[in-house]
Amino acid sequence: MMHVTMIAGTYEPTRCGVAHYTDRLRTHLNKLGIQSTVLTTRKAAKTADAPDIIRAVQNWSLAELIPLVRSLHALSTDILHIQHAAGTYGFERAIFLLPLLLRLTGWRKPIVITVHEYGWWEWQPRWLPSSVLEWLKQWGQQHGWWDREDGFLLTLSNAIITTNADAETVLRERLPAFHDRIHRLAIAPNIDVASIDQTIARRTLRQSCGWSENTTVIAFFGFLHPVKGLETLLPAFKQVLVEHPHARLLLIGGVESLALAGEDAITYWQTLHTLVAALDLNKTVHFTGYVSAETASHYLSGADLGVLPFNHGVTLKSGSLLALLAHALPVIATQVDRSNHELDACLYSIAPRDANGLAIALTDLLSDRAKRDQLSHAGQSFAQDLGWNAIAAAHLQIYQAT
Repeated sequence: MMHVTMIAGTYEPTRCGVAHYTDRLRTHLNKLGIQSTVLTTRKAAKTADAPDIIRAVQNWSLAELIPLVRSLHALSTDILHIQHAAGTYGFERAIFLLPLLLRLTGWRKPIVITVHEYGWWEWQPRWLPSSVLEWLKQWGQQHGWWDREDGFLLTLSNAIITTNADAETVLRERLPAFHDRIHRLAIAPNIDVASIDQTIARRTLRQSCGWSENTTVIAFFGFLHPVKGLETLLPAFKQVLVEHPHARLLLIGGVESLALAGEDAITYWQTLHTLVAALDLNKTVHFTGYVSAETASHYLSGADLGVLPFNHGVTLKSGSLLALLAHALPVIATQVDRSNHELDACLYSIAPRDANGLAIALTDLLSDRAKRDQLSHAGQSFAQDLGWNAIAAAHLQIYQAT
């Protein structure tokens, strides 16, 4: 039986999208007979409290790399698979050296890297002149020694996986000699569609929120965070009520996450509630807080329309977007880069940070049943092609080929 060791910057699936992705991947790899172990921080491993989640490091600083290398050499494994997104490693860069240290210490097993984010974050130390740094980045990248963003993570890996077209485009532009190592495997919806009769789902949702049967529910789904455009959505929804007084806004998701934790999360939760009160929306907006995947699915099955007004636009790396599409919801979402046409038929696209534009889009779609049905069908068909069984099978093929 194949065994894969995964490195995760953190492994708290209820608080981190990348950790949730890793958890789902492991579950479906196990169905294919692939065992896996996760090496992560002591804090995350303590929270998980599972024998296959190993406390490997205190944090991701340079001082922790040597103990991590020793731990990896001591493990009996067939593949090392690193899940990388800068934020999950606390934006520490030491992880960029891990493949180099492993190779220098005799590691000969395949290394696979999944790049969840790419093309936006680079090392810019103040003590090194920018001209010298730029020359080093370009020289190393041109010779295939390192890449300008992730150091040795990519160039010393046997396979590079990315989850979205934007990252793949930048990877292929920067590393032309590595084209045969680059694979794009789109993510799947971050929750499954739970089995429930839609009539029951609609009735139950409205009863739980204290709304009447004839309300039309607009649903946002995902962690509540300042970059998600909620400060745009709430005043836009206020405008919508002028023409659609029976509309209601449902915000599904908690505020506590790795990106927004502790006092910051509490403050933001209070900020949103203060804004709702200031707009006199207390009776028409409902916050669910964190709910289970099954409950979230039931809520989405009972809603009429989805909205994701992210400040930086949505892409196919958004599990929340795919969940809305999988639940056959017509979706209004922001898009910044319109060069990627995969989502054109599935979304009612709008510009970010434009409350008036969002209000017009919501009003338009609420008034146009035929348009809603068209988007619903297109989105559901698109999401059906993205599933964890296919993703796990594609990973197995990559593992076997390395």
